[in-house]
Amino acid sequence: MTTVLITGANRGLGLEFCKQYAEDGWRVIACCRQPEQASALLELARQYPVVQIEGLDVAEFTQIDALARKLSDRSIDVLINNAGVYGDTPANRFGHLDYQAWSQTLRVNTLSPVKMAEAFLSQLKASDTKLIVNISSLMGSMTDNNSGGSILYRSSKAALNAAMKSLALDLEPQSVGVLIFHPGWVKTDMGGPNALVDACDSISGMRDVIAKFSLDQSGCFVKYDGSTMPW
Repeated sequence: MTTVLITGANRGLGLEFCKQYAEDGWRVIACCRQPEQASALLELARQYPVVQIEGLDVAEFTQIDALARKLSDRSIDVLINNAGVYGDTPANRFGHLDYQAWSQTLRVNTLSPVKMAEAFLSQLKASDTKLIVNISSLMGSMTDNNSGGSILYRSSKAALNAAMKSLALDLEPQSVGVLIFHPGWVKTDMGGPNALVDACDSISGMRDVIAKFSLDQSGCFVKYDGSTMPW
């Protein structure tokens, strides 16, 4: 059975990824910090036995290692690094920056996806698909930044893009692919009610790109519809 592991699976894009893959009969390893409070995810798992819920705080690297050991005998076709935080607040701006919050934003948005890739590399290599998917943002694009602000979030996503571009080159000899997505401005808790894209449409688009992936696309930064994004 084809297997996907998804972080930040309790709501928003992560939950929609779980829903759509479960509906298609994939084995879904759904990771979130507090499974006992993830009511929508728990209901999804009751509806679809292919959904396996695992507790995971991606900021705690010992937890990542422990989960990788637990799943050491599994093959994972697609690893989706979806968990993320925004970090910025109106009070947390240049001149009044909270450097601890910045460090935590970088840890969750940048370091943890790389750690996930390291920890689960053997499971990925044991699969047929061998693909690491990262949910980034257009806000990580330096070319597109014409408004400034959001220093914490922008820098964390730009760093994620750079790290995953390098990882794509490093892992190509092992036939492990890397994709970097801008999911669109999506109607989620983070995106807000004024966002332009429904989660269902964003995830459907990304799943289509994932399904058609070939290794020559590894390291690309693309929109949910497959169009190329500016670095």
